[in-house]
Amino acid sequence: MRRSVAMLLALVCAVPALAQGKHAFTFDDMMKLKRVEEPEVSPDGKWVLFAAVDVSLAANTRVPHVWAVPTAGGPEKQIITRQDADRPRWSPDGKHFAFLSTKQGGSQIWIADFDPAAGTATAVHKLTSIATEADGELWSPDGKNILFVSNVYPECDGPAAKEQACNARTLAEREKSPVKALIFTHLLYRHWNAYKEGKRSHLFAVSTDDCMGTTGCSAPAARDLTPGDYDAPVFSLGGQDDYAFSPDGQQLCYASNHDPVPAISTNNDLFTVPVNLGPDVTPAQVTAQTKDITAANKASDTTPVYSPDGKYIAYRAQVRPGYESDRFRLTLYDRRSGYVRTLTKDLDRWVGAVAWSPDSTKIYFTAEDMGESPIHVVNAVSQMVESDEGTEVHLSRVKGVAQTVVGGTDDDLAPTPDGKFLLFSRMSVNYPPQIVRFSLAQAGQAPTVFQSEELCNDASGKMKPCKNPAAEAELQLTHLNDRVLSEVSMSPLEPFWFLGAGNDKVEGFIIKPPNFNRNRRYPVKFLIHGGPQGAWGEDWSYRWNPELFAANGYVVVMINFHGSTGYGQKFIDAINGDWGGAPYDDLMKGLDFVESHYDFIDKDRECALGASFGGYMANWILGHTNRFKCIVTHDGMFDTESAWDTTEELWFPEWEFKGTPYTNREMYRKWSPALFATNFKTPTLVIHSQKDYRLDVSQGFALFTTLQRLGVPSKMLYFPDEGHFVLKPQNAQLWYKTLNDWVDQWTKAGAK
Repeated sequence: MRRSVAMLLALVCAVPALAQGKHAFTFDDMMKLKRVEEPEVSPDGKWVLFAAVDVSLAANTRVPHVWAVPTAGGPEKQIITRQDADRPRWSPDGKHFAFLSTKQGGSQIWIADFDPAAGTATAVHKLTSIATEADGELWSPDGKNILFVSNVYPECDGPAAKEQACNARTLAEREKSPVKALIFTHLLYRHWNAYKEGKRSHLFAVSTDDCMGTTGCSAPAARDLTPGDYDAPVFSLGGQDDYAFSPDGQQLCYASNHDPVPAISTNNDLFTVPVNLGPDVTPAQVTAQTKDITAANKASDTTPVYSPDGKYIAYRAQVRPGYESDRFRLTLYDRRSGYVRTLTKDLDRWVGAVAWSPDSTKIYFTAEDMGESPIHVVNAVSQMVESDEGTEVHLSRVKGVAQTVVGGTDDDLAPTPDGKFLLFSRMSVNYPPQIVRFSLAQAGQAPTVFQSEELCNDASGKMKPCKNPAAEAELQLTHLNDRVLSEVSMSPLEPFWFLGAGNDKVEGFIIKPPNFNRNRRYPVKFLIHGGPQGAWGEDWSYRWNPELFAANGYVVVMINFHGSTGYGQKFIDAINGDWGGAPYDDLMKGLDFVESHYDFIDKDRECALGASFGGYMANWILGHTNRFKCIVTHDGMFDTESAWDTTEELWFPEWEFKGTPYTNREMYRKWSPALFATNFKTPTLVIHSQKDYRLDVSQGFALFTTLQRLGVPSKMLYFPDEGHFVLKPQNAQLWYKTLNDWVDQWTKAGAK
């Protein structure tokens, strides 16, 4: 019943929608969508700030702007109009908000005055002018400081003014120097899509005392709260911040990895440090006052969130060192006693976004589950119980999660200050993220999916939406994309289950093309997700959008094979050391199931497409079956041995292949697509990017060279200016066109 109501409504509406002149979803439609970011609720609970990114295909840009919408509902309005503006964060009094802008001197922090009566920004002025730029700003709860992240040279560590001058001077010297060579002395010298160039991410605090409401204010030098040759916070591709202020604004908690070789370590620890250190404090003095509160755990501890009463820090923790795909558990640290307890010990799902209730009694969190990410709540007070002596904390016998709050694919949790509502981002395969308000008074209702309502007969016998208390508890606050989405036709995500490897139940999904006619037979785009610890489901993607792949006459098939998230940790772990085993069996059996159960599938016109691990699997398929008419492999691993010594995060292959090529070469060679090259026959499009340091571009070049020498029909699309993801609008346009043209060429899209 998980998706049946939403699917029913979508199917009922599909025919009338097409009759009203809707068109198939296009790349141009996707570029018109505003990319709505996380909600930020005002201290008085009346307003929500959020950033939305505008994409210009003609200018090849992505520009964010700040918007405001009443929490009670109403029209949104863009409130920063004369410059780009991203990541709005409220001041504690609600009279100002900070934001990021590149209007002058790269990314810097700006301050806007806010009129709560009109919901508008008035005066705007620049706060920082730091040479190494500012990102990830956060206002302290006492209003005295703004925290931000900057990539600085650790050799410049020192008192605030001297450190800032040293960084500016070093940066200028390196930019002016005709010699661009780099010298490395340790691993992780490049990460994701950039070389570190000797820099580290550090957290700085800048005082706001002399800079409120002052146009052209020159803020005092920012104080480095995380000096040393470490990244603090740790590298992240997005999601919740890895740092937070205590409620009194006096302490900072952040994640950092201090292991000797971070390239082989997932041991992110949580550290605390006082915030209000003087401007002349030395790095040694800061370090002396810094405390590692999770040193006992040698796996990852991350995303700290203080309880509003200041007693606890909630965070996500893994327990197996070196394994980035271990289950994230919701964990509680008692600041008084130092005791640590796991709150989701009995929940076999990954904890995602985390937020406290305003009264510090509950914790809301998301947890991925079978293609969705619903919101749950756990009663933190009943979990943490003080003894009579007041010195010991123990976990009460409350098992699992107390309650599921609301279903769907949700993220970015933000309770209102009065505790009555929970705001969050919601998306599905049919619509990109939008901001939703949910009434917590309805939390006892059965979980509901946004905008899903059963159809009932009214007094006249006509079908109309039934009354649904749980659905009525939800209010969609943002409507920036309604017009674009109202003009396009999309199909619902349809789940199916089959017996995969080891006779385990495995879930898959199909999406039908617009104007679907079940009397026709359709070609197939068989999508393979990356990770490999990832999953397909009710979510939106601008890079691999299933609706866009289906739009030009294809049935899209997706399988959540062994290793996928949302089905329990045992299912995730099954892929370790078995990359081409159970996952491959699942994919083939899933496709067999689709071919035998859906008579509109044309099994003679199928193409396999994948990126990252999906690219690896496409390469593995290339050497193990000829059932596909074509293959598309994006940023995939071709030679497992050479991929090990050209990647940056070595912990990943060393866990997955149980060692290094020098200690376990047999495992690397067993699952290397390169060793099956003599079987390659399927026409293949290879896509790879120069700045992909997770899977080096040499993997793509090696595969393309091999295909060409073997005489296999092949083409390579190379991006010199992209990383693991293709992000620039015009590059994305070329990516989709080249991929779809390749599939069309070999499957001859259209009915037989």
